[in-house]
Amino acid sequence: MNIQKVKDDLENILQKDVLINEPMSKHTSFKIGGNADIYARAGNITEIIEVKDYANANNIPLTVIGNGSNLLVRDNGIRGIVLKIDSQDYKIIEDGERVYVTVSAGMLIGKLAHILLKNEITGFECFSGIPGTIGGAIKMNAGAYGGEFKDIVLSSKFLNEDNNIVTINNKEHLFEYRKSFFKDNSGVIIETKLELRKGEYDKIKLKMDEFLTSRREKQPIDMPSAGSTFKRGIDFITAKLIDEAGLKGYCIGGAKISDKHAGFIVNTGNATAQDVIDLINYTKKVVYDKFKERIQIEIEIIGE
Repeated sequence: MNIQKVKDDLENILQKDVLINEPMSKHTSFKIGGNADIYARAGNITEIIEVKDYANANNIPLTVIGNGSNLLVRDNGIRGIVLKIDSQDYKIIEDGERVYVTVSAGMLIGKLAHILLKNEITGFECFSGIPGTIGGAIKMNAGAYGGEFKDIVLSSKFLNEDNNIVTINNKEHLFEYRKSFFKDNSGVIIETKLELRKGEYDKIKLKMDEFLTSRREKQPIDMPSAGSTFKRGIDFITAKLIDEAGLKGYCIGGAKISDKHAGFIVNTGNATAQDVIDLINYTKKVVYDKFKERIQIEIEIIGE
């Protein structure tokens, strides 16, 4: 692959700057990751289709990302093209007390929460502090404070391998705990339709503030991380087992089990991806040795 030629071609397609050898540490909330050969941004469906067509025609690997808030990129980076979905469109249709919100996959969850607050729409407050995009939230069935995206999603549109737009309903998402149809599927989510309700500004704002205060008190949101590193167990609380195993504050290199919440691994400033992976594996081993429980990660690890 001629990286300079791919950069020039993509700049002609997108009519915007495309970066080469771009550190993925700049594009993940963990602040960790090696270089992407090519880094580009797509702001609409047409641009996504054109980049996918180009990658397919030239046999170039394509990795699609959102806000990078649930990602750990390995230290040797990502080959081929990394395409960030940057679309921000939304449409609100009110039907009595019900409200239907169609929103692009690149929309930040926090941004949408404030749009909904301004329009006095309730049912989204529990998600307001999640740092990812709508597309990422659909892919992993993101959740917080008792709510999950499966509770509010009506349908989603995505591009399949042949670049055809496919629409699926809620059931066809195959939502499970931190998982959906898209977890093991190469489809690129382009938009989703949510069903919410009319509410009152003050009540919505109060709930959002309460959830934000809780996050600040209980989660290490002041340090780089990819959110909760480990999934909740079926019949146990993973963070509780990690804590009881004496691992709070345990470090490998620059990676550390958070002192505030044992379910989070944080970057103390100079962590490598391998530090995080080593700490994950060590934590899994210690918890299994002590409690005979196999814990699983919630974050996605990509790259080389």
